[in-house]
Amino acid sequence: MNKFYRFAKRGLIGVSLLALTAGMAVVGGGVYVFERAQPDYSGQASLPGLKAQVDIYRDANGVPHIFAANMNDAARALGYVHAGERLFQMETQRRAGQGRLSEIFGADMLGVDKFTRTLGLYALAQSSYAAMSPEAQAYFQAYADGVNAWLDTHKDALPPEFLLLRATPEPWKPADSIVWGKLMSLELSHNYHLEMLRGELAGKLPPDQLNWLFPMPPAGTPVTTQPVVPPTAQRDASNKLAALLGLGHAASNEWVIGGSRTLSGKPILANDPHLDLTAPILWYLARIVTPETNVKGATVPGLPIVLLGQNDHVAWGFTTTGSDVEDLFNETIDPADSTKYVTPQGSEPFTTRDEVIHVKGAPDVTLTVRATRHGPVMSDINERMAALAGAGHVMALAFTGLGDKDTTSEALMHMNRATNAAELIDDLKLYQTPPQNIVYADDAGAFGYINPGLVPVRKAGHGLVPADGASGDNDWDGTVPFDRLPHVENPAAGYVFNSNNAVVGPDSADYFGQDWEEPYRARRIQQMLSTNGQETLDMSAAMQGDHLSLAATDMLPLLMFVTPDNAREKQALDMLVHWDGVMDKDKPEPALFEAWLYQFHKHMLTEKVGRDLTEKGPFAAMTLGDLVANHAKDWCGDDACRAQIKQSLDDALDMMSARQGGDMSAWRWGHENIAQLTNKFFSHIPVLRRFSDLSVESSGDFYTLDRGGGFDNDAEHPFARTHGGGFRGLYDLSNPDNSRFMIATGQSGHLFSPHYGDLVERWVTVQSVALSGSADELKKSGADELVLEP
Repeated sequence: MNKFYRFAKRGLIGVSLLALTAGMAVVGGGVYVFERAQPDYSGQASLPGLKAQVDIYRDANGVPHIFAANMNDAARALGYVHAGERLFQMETQRRAGQGRLSEIFGADMLGVDKFTRTLGLYALAQSSYAAMSPEAQAYFQAYADGVNAWLDTHKDALPPEFLLLRATPEPWKPADSIVWGKLMSLELSHNYHLEMLRGELAGKLPPDQLNWLFPMPPAGTPVTTQPVVPPTAQRDASNKLAALLGLGHAASNEWVIGGSRTLSGKPILANDPHLDLTAPILWYLARIVTPETNVKGATVPGLPIVLLGQNDHVAWGFTTTGSDVEDLFNETIDPADSTKYVTPQGSEPFTTRDEVIHVKGAPDVTLTVRATRHGPVMSDINERMAALAGAGHVMALAFTGLGDKDTTSEALMHMNRATNAAELIDDLKLYQTPPQNIVYADDAGAFGYINPGLVPVRKAGHGLVPADGASGDNDWDGTVPFDRLPHVENPAAGYVFNSNNAVVGPDSADYFGQDWEEPYRARRIQQMLSTNGQETLDMSAAMQGDHLSLAATDMLPLLMFVTPDNAREKQALDMLVHWDGVMDKDKPEPALFEAWLYQFHKHMLTEKVGRDLTEKGPFAAMTLGDLVANHAKDWCGDDACRAQIKQSLDDALDMMSARQGGDMSAWRWGHENIAQLTNKFFSHIPVLRRFSDLSVESSGDFYTLDRGGGFDNDAEHPFARTHGGGFRGLYDLSNPDNSRFMIATGQSGHLFSPHYGDLVERWVTVQSVALSGSADELKKSGADELVLEP
């Protein structure tokens, strides 16, 4: 996740521990407060505003199948269901967007609130709702009405988090849903952090060495809009190919395969978005059946939309692009008047507003927000940015995600109802932020890729470092037109895919960015798609669960520089030379390799540069490989980096011996790569830890298709899996009933619900569930039935 979410999560842990411990002392050991908050899965309930009865069948996995007479009734029912299962998640999300976390968590969250208030996210959500069509406004209002119906009828049965924090949820508003999109736009657009990093490193490194830290993908690396079948594709002994962005840091995989390459003759689409792991997971599975559509997949509690999924005619998947949609402008304060800043037309006054932040247990805080013609002044709340700006200057953020008439939510609503690929593409003309890689397919056989979202056109430069705001030379001049956005339809290769790798080549007429994720996962997808033969859902499922790390197979030859000086080094090298690069949780070799890469990163980058470079990920394997291959003497000196490679091996052996003992053969990767499915509140309360913590050993790593690792792991858990595919979808366009779904934890956010963690084992072993059946079939299968009446 990005720095905002990491800060928020750490703050929540601290304040929740104090508040909840105090609350448990009051409540005692009574499980009643937990049990009473759980929703009824069967029976009857009144839902005001319905036009007709709605039937909700929850299957054996707790997934609701909502049968409604119209889409607005379905939205009301979905809001009712979401509130019943994930109300505290929804409350936290909207308070984050409003900048009101301090009201219930106290001063520890003040920095987060200042950040979101400075950006003005909630006001932008309100104005974006006003800019929607009447149809979309009615739909989002219907969802809000459903949430509020739950709140009105369960005031004395709220989730225990509210009781323990002495907080009462306010009525839900449509803007509370829309602000989540603003938060995700911020989360998935992180390049201003890289601008800061480049700006800071420019004072420490010569220009050529600074560029070495940001290498371009090597020739032959997959480009999403240029899908090809490698002419020499074959299976070799090591399963290698000779030759990919992460939510702040998100990453994902997606591919769509045309009917010419599938056994069914119809497209197959796969998608698994990679975000931070937690319990409950972000996602919530749901199916909605109305006369207009039959749509199913991953929803986010708080939104009336199937964000990732399929209806009877169209399927779609998302990965984040990492487009360069943020620029920092170093504004010059007018030396004669500090209330003004310099523009090409002369001095102009800062736009200002006061934000009053209520803080639990402390006096209110008044924040004065300043903005320039480029955007909000961020250096007023960010010491690092203020230092980079320098005396007499402030740093403002230009960001396409700060639009006040953002119709992205309406685009997604229409996507749910599209009847073919052409309609889906037309719906995306309303899509604004954040830029996403969207693969799609329809039941007629059309398939492709498009990268919608607002991307700035710059007058000069690429916005790689903070620009002078006074000159106007680097100002934005509109956005890239929709018809020039990256896209490909029915490619001759028979497939198209993305793993946060480059979406256009270096010859693109429009600039979309260059800080793509390292291409190891993209290379692996191309390898498997080009050798699989006629594709089936099982083959795509195997790809989603693949644990071969091409970063490992690429980096292992560097260890051949090492001449062992002792038996320990010899044993380690013998183990690694015979290892296939598969990150198996039950093997010792992955633990040894990851520890070596960790230490090599420290010696080659952290110590050399003087900072951890987390903006580039935990290992920066492509950068390390490029430094050794192309700049070894200049970067490392006459030893050509051999000393660092050997020292890193010794340090890795010391590290793993301290963590798992001296018997190298007994080490296990799974002891390190533990998926951190922890509840940010209850896992910090000793009496509730064992009930709330769903963490589990897992295979894979940061560079495998079944993604692991994390961006900011602590020293105690350097290899923990804090990041991964919390949702997986496999879509069969020949028969949607065959499509498969999975989330990481369970459907419910209630600690003692049978559906709090019942999907964990199936998730970690890459299994799936189907979402299908008529009302009669679901009833006969034993599904619980809840009838909602007007």
